[in-house]
Amino acid sequence: MPARRFVVPDIHGCARTFSALLEKILNLRPADTLFLLGDYTDRGPRSKEVVDRIMDLRKKGQAVHTLRGNHDDMLVRSCGNPEYLRVWLLNGGGTTLTSFGVEDPCQIPPVYRSFFSRLPFFLELDDFILVHAGLNLQTPDPFTDTEAMLWSRSFTADLHRTRGKTIISGHTPVSRETIRESLGTGHILLDNGCVYSSQPGLGTLAALELDTLSLYFMKNID
Repeated sequence: MPARRFVVPDIHGCARTFSALLEKILNLRPADTLFLLGDYTDRGPRSKEVVDRIMDLRKKGQAVHTLRGNHDDMLVRSCGNPEYLRVWLLNGGGTTLTSFGVEDPCQIPPVYRSFFSRLPFFLELDDFILVHAGLNLQTPDPFTDTEAMLWSRSFTADLHRTRGKTIISGHTPVSRETIRESLGTGHILLDNGCVYSSQPGLGTLAALELDTLSLYFMKNID
């Protein structure tokens, strides 16, 4: 069986859904490669378990590439910074602290804080550019604006600025119809808002197989 490449966005503490997506929907094989677009934490109930699953996959030899999301970045910056801590808690950080059984982000065990602090902001493949939120295509070098990579919600794709490569991002929850419509554009939107299962049109964790542009969805079971 040929190796496959899957992209998964915004897991947000939905560890059971993430595992079910890998095992029941994608039938992930050892030769496959998994690209994760960030936001492993916050809002959902099992942030620690999400990271544990990622670490376990790597220990077993699975190729897993993890990018930085804005929630992961807030977690890193919140340790020792009261202002960032306030913003992070307003954006669902409390569920992450509960998941780790601590009251302060500085108390999260070093192996996890190291995981978050080492996350890159983007990944350029031969055929795609993967990023959590987006790129600032108005700046001379779009690959230097890390704020846009974490927080951007609106930009127009320009294949001339991305070396002819399609951008794939998460961050902004959109309907499955919008995700499907974006497949034929220079910017593929992939976040169906797994953690927002009570909102119409949202509530599934998406995955995209890069070589066939096949979409897969797993309903939130967390």
